[in-house]
Amino acid sequence: MRYGHLLQAALVVIALAHDTPRELATKARLEALLAKYDLRDYTFTREVVIEERAMNHAFPTLTLHPFADDDQLLSAYIHEQIHWHLRQHRSQQEAAIAELRRLYPGVPAGLPEGAETPYSTYGHLVTCYLEMLADRRLLGDERAAAAIGSKVHYTWIYATVLRDEAKIAAVVARHGLGILRGRAGVPPAGLAPSRRRGGGTPPIQPARTPARPVVTSPRSRP
Repeated sequence: MRYGHLLQAALVVIALAHDTPRELATKARLEALLAKYDLRDYTFTREVVIEERAMNHAFPTLTLHPFADDDQLLSAYIHEQIHWHLRQHRSQQEAAIAELRRLYPGVPAGLPEGAETPYSTYGHLVTCYLEMLADRRLLGDERAAAAIGSKVHYTWIYATVLRDEAKIAAVVARHGLGILRGRAGVPPAGLAPSRRRGGGTPPIQPARTPARPVVTSPRSRP
């Protein structure tokens, strides 16, 4: 456990909505994950609430319901953090959604297949793609595949991301929505697909091109 990871865990403030045993257990799990993994590249807000009767959401405060599985908790935490990342890149996200509308003229809205609205479903194609890349980087391909494969919500979105990974990777790359690594000179994570190694969906590796500068501005959740 590195000092930087302990500092990271201390800087993320985790509150409980009702102080239930499940909320307390999830807080302890998340604190342990923050101390174990270097999540600085995926931390865009430092306030988190654990609420037993809530659905996971990013705004106005990142809120998670209790989890009993560490990998699912980590994946959900990153997913909601990515919404904060995309909120900082409004123009790029809008352009990506416009392109995704052309690629997928009809998308589901509403759980379990889609997000709340068609617009949100398009936005979640980017969110869930970036979540998958982060899971692979942190958990490895096998555990990341299990975490993504066991989700019971956004089922069409995750299936589309897995099936059309290279296509969505290209959209993310064109609009500069990759998550920048913390080290100087390292390009955004996961902007180009690796070569297929045998069967299955190929993992995504960092693109070997310089990151494009972006202009940030606040936006609401896609």
